[in-house]
Amino acid sequence: MKVRILGSGAGGGFPQWNCNCPMCDGLRKGSIRASVRTQSSITVSGDDENWLLFNASPDVLQQLRSFPALQPARALRDTAIRAIVLIDAQIDHTAGLYMLREHRQPHEIWCTGLVREDLTSGNPLFKVLEHYCGLNWHDVPLAGDGFEIPGIGDLRFTALPLISNAPPYSPHRDNPQPGDNIGVTITDTRSGRRLFYAPGLGRMEEHVWAAMQAVDCVLVDGTLWTDDEMIRLGASKKTSRDMGHMPQSGDGGMIEWLDKLPATTRKILIHINNTNPILDEDSPQRAELAAHGIEVSFDGMDIAL
Repeated sequence: MKVRILGSGAGGGFPQWNCNCPMCDGLRKGSIRASVRTQSSITVSGDDENWLLFNASPDVLQQLRSFPALQPARALRDTAIRAIVLIDAQIDHTAGLYMLREHRQPHEIWCTGLVREDLTSGNPLFKVLEHYCGLNWHDVPLAGDGFEIPGIGDLRFTALPLISNAPPYSPHRDNPQPGDNIGVTITDTRSGRRLFYAPGLGRMEEHVWAAMQAVDCVLVDGTLWTDDEMIRLGASKKTSRDMGHMPQSGDGGMIEWLDKLPATTRKILIHINNTNPILDEDSPQRAELAAHGIEVSFDGMDIAL
């Protein structure tokens, strides 16, 4: 299995267009050692030829250009993307579908029924796409022994519901329901090696923790460093957990949980907000992650399992 991190940032990317927090300002001025990050997305393949896209971020065109494997150029119009999985209905994970409207056939879209509802009513993206290439919707099951995606060979997927917040246009806003947000275990059926992907993780539930302990690599929520990060900066009135993201530090934070995983588990953070001090590669927070054996993903990062 090969995984390419197309985008490692949270909504708005890094630097965010209208933000002058210490991280964004420092990157623009060159006063910190940090890298530009586009909005959260990954792509995976079992054969290096057919790829599954997880989330279509607003930066999708830039991300596709950065990874030539996704454009094999076998025909006048071509792509190596065989299907798209949407883990939620958030703008930063779905708006890129507008940029992919020139497809020559309907997109094969996998998401839960609740995500489909939000993208048909509150934010009717799916209806708009019907005026262009269209889409074939496939329900992501949240029970059973997993599912396979046609065209994506040698990989099997198991989805589980996560507690995180639904988008503002959802009737479930601030009252999350099973299926508003999912995590996915990806299994290479040849080697048996597994990766757990959850860029939006608001609470460590028993079934989530069990899934994380059973894989070789976790690629999980790295949005904010502290629970009150946005409040202290004056950027929001909500805590990290209010927004559906476990902070890295503090009691019950992501570091504490990742420390409990087997020593052989690779631990990587994704969906990193522009305010998070771990973006500064010379920061004490970044050093603390390194001391705990936790990696920070970056755009263009490859993971081989």
